[in-house]
Amino acid sequence: MMMYDSAANLPLGDPEEKPFIPGEWAGREEIERHMDTLILSSSGWRKVFAPDGDGESRRTDLLALDREIAATAAEAFCTLLREESPSSAPCIAIGIDTRPTGPVIADILLRVCTAEGIDVHYCFISAAPELMAYVRQTSELSGFIYVSASHNPIGHNGFKFGLSDGGVLGEKAAGELINLFTVLLLKQGHSARVREKANSVPPRMVSELYRSVSNTKRNALNAYLGFTSRVVTGSEDPAVQNSFFHMLTGKNRKSTLGVLAELNGSARTLSIDRTVFEQAGLKVKIINGLPGQIVHRIVPEGESLHVCRTELEALYRNDPSYILGYVPDNDGDRGNIVYIDDTTGKGQILSAQEVFALAVLSELLFLLCSGRAPVQKIAIAVNGPTSMRIDRIAEKLGVQVVRAEVGEANVVECARDLREQGYIVRILGEGSNGGNITHPAAVRDPINTVFAIVKLLTLRSEPDRPGLFHTWCRESGQMSLYRDDFSLKDVLNTLPKFVTTSAYEDRAILRIRTKDQGLLKARYEQVFLREWGKHKGYLKETFGITGWEEVNYEGIRAKRGMGGEFRSGTQNGGLKILFKDAEGKDKAYIWMRGSKTEPVFRILADAEGEDPEKEAWMLEWQTRMIKEADKS
Repeated sequence: MMMYDSAANLPLGDPEEKPFIPGEWAGREEIERHMDTLILSSSGWRKVFAPDGDGESRRTDLLALDREIAATAAEAFCTLLREESPSSAPCIAIGIDTRPTGPVIADILLRVCTAEGIDVHYCFISAAPELMAYVRQTSELSGFIYVSASHNPIGHNGFKFGLSDGGVLGEKAAGELINLFTVLLLKQGHSARVREKANSVPPRMVSELYRSVSNTKRNALNAYLGFTSRVVTGSEDPAVQNSFFHMLTGKNRKSTLGVLAELNGSARTLSIDRTVFEQAGLKVKIINGLPGQIVHRIVPEGESLHVCRTELEALYRNDPSYILGYVPDNDGDRGNIVYIDDTTGKGQILSAQEVFALAVLSELLFLLCSGRAPVQKIAIAVNGPTSMRIDRIAEKLGVQVVRAEVGEANVVECARDLREQGYIVRILGEGSNGGNITHPAAVRDPINTVFAIVKLLTLRSEPDRPGLFHTWCRESGQMSLYRDDFSLKDVLNTLPKFVTTSAYEDRAILRIRTKDQGLLKARYEQVFLREWGKHKGYLKETFGITGWEEVNYEGIRAKRGMGGEFRSGTQNGGLKILFKDAEGKDKAYIWMRGSKTEPVFRILADAEGEDPEKEAWMLEWQTRMIKEADKS
């Protein structure tokens, strides 16, 4: 009999229904062909799990081979957990976003983990940061499997894996897991064994796991709420946390700030969003707040924010306190921002790079102005294609910027490495992808993004201390732009000016035929050298560019130099050409990288100033050079 989750009123699964037809299994050749549709990377494993192969499909069932992939993924992760903690009995949390195929995949995962002797805490629909905070805050949990394809279309699904620190696996552990999975999946006789293993769990044990969902979810929400208070305040002291939220509540009672949450049916619909914002004295309006109520594309960029913008404008007309809105992706670990331009009353959509810059500015100022920052080096960890506006902000505040390869795991690992070197790393993230990671969190979270902006707008100057924005204007030499009754638009006007390609617009995505990225990059370098000679006069005259430097990103390292000796392995990291002026100052860059989570090749340009034609010229130039290299 089908069992249901009481909070979401959605089906969990039927404990009596076995995942596989007994006696049926797949052959190796069939499995190998099916594996071609699966993308494996440290950022997550993804494929179209909808059985009709349609990336936009809302079907809930799975092909038998996709069930086997899920079962083998669980088996491989259980093996990794035992290798990581050979002396303890592993216990993991499993959660899903609101994609239609999530419950069926999770049913298989929890059955295989149970058959492997692993205790499971099943959270059902849970925002990714919620599940990860729960793991981090619960001592008995050894790790997690999160079922999601992040921002990919609804017919896709996949997995994120992590250990007890609440972050996704680093590059090394992720590689080990991928190898374990691949070896298992292609092993002779494995298909029959793993299917029998998934079928072997008694229905009563599955029923017990489903009955425990409500209690597990409650514990996860409480852990997440407590952890969020720690992240937002930057303090482990409950007294400091309570004082900070009490202060915010007091300020917002005087000048109420309203936030619109357009949740697009995501996992955030069953999370702490309303609770934590109202705790800070904010007004909250939620739309598309039912789990699975997905009304537009999942990636929170461009047109996906139009619903939020339209609704925010309507709210503002009736209640001017509503000046902020946010839209998350389906797993709820990133979100982008809409705000009201107070001079026009119109909603404006911020780019991912602008959102990240605001969050970085706020959290650095919060750290520097709080009085709790020791005399210590401060750094930010970002990915290769994060706009250089971050470098300009950091320069004004005496902070170092360190770049890693694309991928949340790489940026998190880079931040850990910096802390081991004695740096404070309050904030990190991928400006190109949106959202931010605020320490001690190890994952992006739109709640932390919204609170960063709330801090900028709320922590204003008082007689005995300057506010965050006042401090920024002073440190950046822009006091002429400061006024006491500033708005978010005023803050945005003081950000360093750059025009940057959005990672999700059509012109930022190429289809490449060359499979060998090392070969493609070697060809590209030769094309670039010729093109540099051809265009260097134009670049000097138009951009003030007189020189360049190549940077290759691998894991947490940036290797400066041209040629294969500055790359290793499959050479599939990001490659950047960094352009400089006569004084050696970075002015612009062009960047390229094959995606590890989608079958596309991404490109980007970042140019200082406000002229979009400069960015457009650079991106078109980059496109031509890559296409020529791909034809060679």
